[in-house]
Amino acid sequence: MENFVVSARKYRPITFETVVGQSAITTTLKNAIKNNILAQAFLFCGPRGVGKTTCARIMAKSINCMNPGLDAEACDKCESCTSFNHSASFNIHELDAASNNSVDDIRSLVDQVRIPPQVGKYKIYIIDEVHMLSPAAFNAFLKTLEEPPAYAKFILATTEKHKIIPTILSRCQIFDFKRITVEDITRHLQFVASKEGVTAEEEALNIIAQKSDGALRDALSLFDQMVSFAGYNFTYKNVIENLNVLDYEYYFRITETLLQSNVSNTLLILNEIIDNGFDGQHFIIGLGNHLRNLLVSRDVNTLKIMEVSENLRNRYAMQAQQCQPEFLLKALDINNQCDLNYRNSNNKRLHLEISLLQIASLQNTGQAASSQQVPKIQMSAATTPHISPKQVSEPVHSAPTSPTTPKSAYPSNISTPKVAEPKTPVNEEFSRQKSTRTISISDFGKSNSEKQQLVEPELSDPFDLEQLKTVWNAFIVQNRTISPSFTNAISRYEPVLNEANEITFQTDNTLIVSDKLNINALLEFLKSKLRNTSVKLIPIVVDNPKELGAYTDKEKFEKLAADRPVLRTVKDQLNLETDF
Repeated sequence: MENFVVSARKYRPITFETVVGQSAITTTLKNAIKNNILAQAFLFCGPRGVGKTTCARIMAKSINCMNPGLDAEACDKCESCTSFNHSASFNIHELDAASNNSVDDIRSLVDQVRIPPQVGKYKIYIIDEVHMLSPAAFNAFLKTLEEPPAYAKFILATTEKHKIIPTILSRCQIFDFKRITVEDITRHLQFVASKEGVTAEEEALNIIAQKSDGALRDALSLFDQMVSFAGYNFTYKNVIENLNVLDYEYYFRITETLLQSNVSNTLLILNEIIDNGFDGQHFIIGLGNHLRNLLVSRDVNTLKIMEVSENLRNRYAMQAQQCQPEFLLKALDINNQCDLNYRNSNNKRLHLEISLLQIASLQNTGQAASSQQVPKIQMSAATTPHISPKQVSEPVHSAPTSPTTPKSAYPSNISTPKVAEPKTPVNEEFSRQKSTRTISISDFGKSNSEKQQLVEPELSDPFDLEQLKTVWNAFIVQNRTISPSFTNAISRYEPVLNEANEITFQTDNTLIVSDKLNINALLEFLKSKLRNTSVKLIPIVVDNPKELGAYTDKEKFEKLAADRPVLRTVKDQLNLETDF
């Protein structure tokens, strides 16, 4: 029986052309070999499984080839190439720095560098995981790396560039390898599948590529795992079952229910996901990615940054048209907070359910907020009916027996333009339906003297100082966590009620006077709770702030001794100390 070789080794690139997803680096290396401008040391950096060691081996083989091609590729026929292919080359040495990280190992390597190559032009040392070297080993390596013999070349590879000391970095030519894209990995998996006689759905290979997180070696290992699980014909469902991946159908379904504010179906889908054995945080992360993809899908120009198949990309674009950007942004914020607090929650399922219910309520909240907006002035005279002057002078009736005037969501001193000079009357039934929704101006270009406005009635309930203090303290309690500095400043002095409903309050902080946002919020709170729209609020900066309390032992003693001088006498006679 023939020995099995894993796909990561069997299909490991042997030329620069077959390296996947690193075209910029391979082109640079080929040009350096072709033009004979090779540095004495190279440093290949990047995440796992992206081709660092593979490129180092290909480069070592190419620069030692006796008959290189026009594109700087090795011939694979000369003595140097054949000995390298059989792992019998005396001029190309591979060292694992993870297990050979001591000073003695590096000194042994330095001794070997002094011996010139037997076959070929260069003696090449490939040091993998170089960041694992000890500081002493790095220092022992410095001199040789800076001024090696003309025939010596060093190729260092690492996944953690930040752990390498700067003196090593400055002596190397650095190449940063990037994560391989999902499209490149999927294309390579299709090539491997065709070579191995495996039939696989494109969606299945795409999920493997996403699961590998940009590492081609991991993707090939997962491919071998799927062949072992499902044989030479596997589907998308086989992949999500074996690799513990949550089906994207769940995300599309639960997003649909969230858009419909369907709480019961949302909880049922979540229960189904948990019953299938998926962790709650795994679902949270997946839902966040799904919402992010929907946000990206709203613009045709950003569709290309989604690492999904073409069919799935079209499906995202269709669902994205049903979502408003505000909904997606708020849902992402709630999802992110749920992810951050999930680990600290004692009841994780309840925490997850509350977050989903908050997202589901966004649609209703948005509709309610839009219905409470200030009526917009419509410029069209053809679609909006006109109102007669007689109807302007009379309040609009919502029912024959109970005349009402709609309250404004804004301060009463702001008047809302209602009507202009009309041309045709409107029947009473139509007026009831439209009076609270949209308001028309028939001729906006006429003079101001011809326009009429309706002003909301002002509230003028009387109040005394005790009521004012009660409302004042209620504002402090309600906003203590929102604006601690402002509430602390206004709580130090009691408000003063003057004539004409003028309220003054003292503060020793000049910044409070310029805090218009909080002052206006306080004023609106007072108007609302006291039911009096004529209230005025005036801050006054005092020159002598309140005396601060005693905190240290010495301050406490001095304060007590000021009232009881005998304490100071006892302290002096007994030679006591207040500070330690």
